[in-house]
Amino acid sequence: MKKMIAGLGFALAAAAMTTGANAADTYPDRPISVMVSYGAGGATDFQARIVTMVAGNEDLLGQPIVIINKPGAGGRVGWNWLATKADNDGYTVGAYNVPHFIAQSIKGGVQYSTDSFEPIANWGSDPAVVVVGKDSEFDSMEDLVAYAKKNPGKTTMSGAGLFVGHHIAALQIEKACDCKMAYIPTKGGGAAAMKAVIAGDTLAGINNLSDAYRAREAGNVKILGVADLERNEEFLADVPTLKEAGLDVDNSSVNFRGLMVPKGTDPAVIEMLAAKVPEMFANGRVAKRMKAGGSPMKIMTRDEVLKMWSERQTYLEELLEGL
Repeated sequence: MKKMIAGLGFALAAAAMTTGANAADTYPDRPISVMVSYGAGGATDFQARIVTMVAGNEDLLGQPIVIINKPGAGGRVGWNWLATKADNDGYTVGAYNVPHFIAQSIKGGVQYSTDSFEPIANWGSDPAVVVVGKDSEFDSMEDLVAYAKKNPGKTTMSGAGLFVGHHIAALQIEKACDCKMAYIPTKGGGAAAMKAVIAGDTLAGINNLSDAYRAREAGNVKILGVADLERNEEFLADVPTLKEAGLDVDNSSVNFRGLMVPKGTDPAVIEMLAAKVPEMFANGRVAKRMKAGGSPMKIMTRDEVLKMWSERQTYLEELLEGL
């Protein structure tokens, strides 16, 4: 009897393994959804639609990708959903933003951490920039800082949410200039934050380079400074870094973007995605569209993303404690 039970258990385990292997072998056999934690029209949404547009190519995933927007609370709504409610069958993938989701998990009030997800690959590296309306009286960071020092708390700055890259940059600027500013998180992500600046609802804003580049090309804003260690020679060669403007602000707010899946996803599926997704990002059509949209690319493999996540976790714990 014991031998029969043991044999039955072995057979069931083997069948389960075979079923899992077969599922991984045929993956993907239907369209894949990519959840974006921000609204349509923002930088993450805009770029996610570009970098996944060739997914259906037979030499890549062989299936189309559909974008699903779940905006709210600076990304918290979408990432909470991905960590707690999404299926981990490989057909629901999420776009990540670092430092956003890492910083938010450090500050608390969310149901996820880096341990809730498995990274696949990184497609972009988008610095934060300071923008003002096209008719603003401010033409430089020096002008903006001088006003902030004379008018404590009256320098309103829009951003995509709390403890996202925009907020981190704003906190660093405030600390570096030793002046009081008013950071205003907007509902709807970077697109809504940019609209607040263009409409004159705020004196200034922190946004992504990619969003700001397109807004400046349209003649709607001026870009005063870049929160990075070096100027972006490809898109904003004429815009100084905040360090050049005399502010001790580093690249902590640079927004890394890529794809991840919920924890518990089949390792064979993760391995397949980790092999194919960087090729998808590197496609010539993708690179051309990204450049046309002012979107800096930085393709990183799964192992490189794991290392980046770990380094940012350590760095942000120290930074946020100090701020």
